[in-house]
Amino acid sequence: MTLLHYSPPTTPYLDIIYNDNDVVVINKPSGLLSVPGKAPEHRDSAWFRLERSCPQVRIIHRLDMATSGLLVFARNKVAQASLQRQFERRTVGKRYRAFVWGKLPAQRGAVDLALRCDWPNRPRQMVDLVLGKPALTLYQVIGEHAHGDIVALTPYTGRSHQLRVHMQALGTPILGDKFYATAEGYAAAERLLLHAEHLAFDHPSSGERLTFNCPADF
Repeated sequence: MTLLHYSPPTTPYLDIIYNDNDVVVINKPSGLLSVPGKAPEHRDSAWFRLERSCPQVRIIHRLDMATSGLLVFARNKVAQASLQRQFERRTVGKRYRAFVWGKLPAQRGAVDLALRCDWPNRPRQMVDLVLGKPALTLYQVIGEHAHGDIVALTPYTGRSHQLRVHMQALGTPILGDKFYATAEGYAAAERLLLHAEHLAFDHPSSGERLTFNCPADF
């Protein structure tokens, strides 16, 4: 993947929501990579910024560069193993908020469409019911905006670009999406209007259920 003119936001440089000896939760801004890219000029990322103040911080999951919101990192191997296990077993609570172009087909529903990489057009993903990996997204309309619906999205699986492709498949791409929106939908917002607003998991040491909510800034 080639990032042209990568210029991530620097204000705030790092928005830490929660921090202890085992885990760190941040609010990642749109436009910042979750982890470093291969090229030296793409080293700036959520992990890179966090590692400077929390040495040996470990990656658990990622958000697309254009997506903002809650991202958790581990601070040691034991915490990393615990969190990875929770993601694999799908016991982590996740919810996103998005503004979509147009009206969804129902007030709530599920999108069950397998996905795979569109190799000639990487990093784009595509629906492929034969060769794709299972992907399931639950959605609920929670409001309206000038161009369509405001929707809460709950991914059951965690495929790359899953929410973006599933919304496109319903004919309601997310505003500001340079890969999947129509020309009108892309031009309607200055950024991808997709935000990870809710994250819940069991603390690796105490077992206590930690719940974080971070409102979108759009």
